[in-house]
Amino acid sequence: MKFSKFQATGNDFILVDARAPSCHSEGEKRPKNLLFTSFRASAHQGKLREESHWAKLAQTMCDRHFGVGADGLILVQNSSYCDLKMRIFNPDGSEAETCGNGLRCLAKYAIEKGIVSTTCKGGEATNLRIETLSGMRQAKAYMLGNKVSRVEVSMGTPQFQPEQIPVTLTADAVASEAKQSPVITYQLTANSYQLSVSPLSMGNPHAVSFVSEPVASFPLAEVGPKVERHPLFPQRTNFEIARVLSRGEIEARVWERGVGETLACGSGACAIAVAAQLHNYVDDIVDIILPGGSLTISWDRVGEVLLTGPVEEVFSGEYLTRGE
Repeated sequence: MKFSKFQATGNDFILVDARAPSCHSEGEKRPKNLLFTSFRASAHQGKLREESHWAKLAQTMCDRHFGVGADGLILVQNSSYCDLKMRIFNPDGSEAETCGNGLRCLAKYAIEKGIVSTTCKGGEATNLRIETLSGMRQAKAYMLGNKVSRVEVSMGTPQFQPEQIPVTLTADAVASEAKQSPVITYQLTANSYQLSVSPLSMGNPHAVSFVSEPVASFPLAEVGPKVERHPLFPQRTNFEIARVLSRGEIEARVWERGVGETLACGSGACAIAVAAQLHNYVDDIVDIILPGGSLTISWDRVGEVLLTGPVEEVFSGEYLTRGE
């Protein structure tokens, strides 16, 4: 099965063209993709079999010792109302609603592999509409020659209502700022740590905690799993630890749901910027400095949150499944 590996500020993904064979234009070399044959053969067994296959494929391919190694498996599929559809599976086999850096990788992949056409040259931008489980997302790919150098993605509008995140109100959490800001701060205990977290949704659940010490010293490997699976979050959550450096800069680390700590997280960076704005820590445009690099987030507190950053192809290859 042919695949490509991309990274966006160290957040790396395996991308597979999982469109129906009929979508490949005449003369286009069809990927040697086991997904096509295996799904045609088992189509009568229904959707459950298909979903199980994707999950297992993500678990094996994303393994950094016995597979390709990645933070997620991205499937490029057809969409009935967008240019493409993105599905993303975590290394533990769970499916994520959306992924900002994954969307940026998909945009570069789709343009440079010829899945979508563009006549744009250097300095110009190509617009893509991408379907996700969280709805349509817009991507704007900026060209440098015939290559995509950076991608801006509209990440939707943040949601703060408990049922939209979702969070339960029966866990050991107490609202403290409901009258001052749309984003509410909850107090919770994780691995003996007392944390103030601001939960919100960027199409997927996030819990942002601001600290005064450098984020490098925070025991994320110990606390992250506890926050991810805290009773406050019935669907688990992504967890961000952040320190405000100035009105335009925040340093952060991210524990991703179903993944663990990653070098970067697009939706997590957006969640950090939104929470920081609503706490009046930063201005409308802010750079989120992550271990893998910086992402620029802009939000006018009314419309969609915009995520911008670089993206690169790492390599392409062919994955051999067991028994081949």
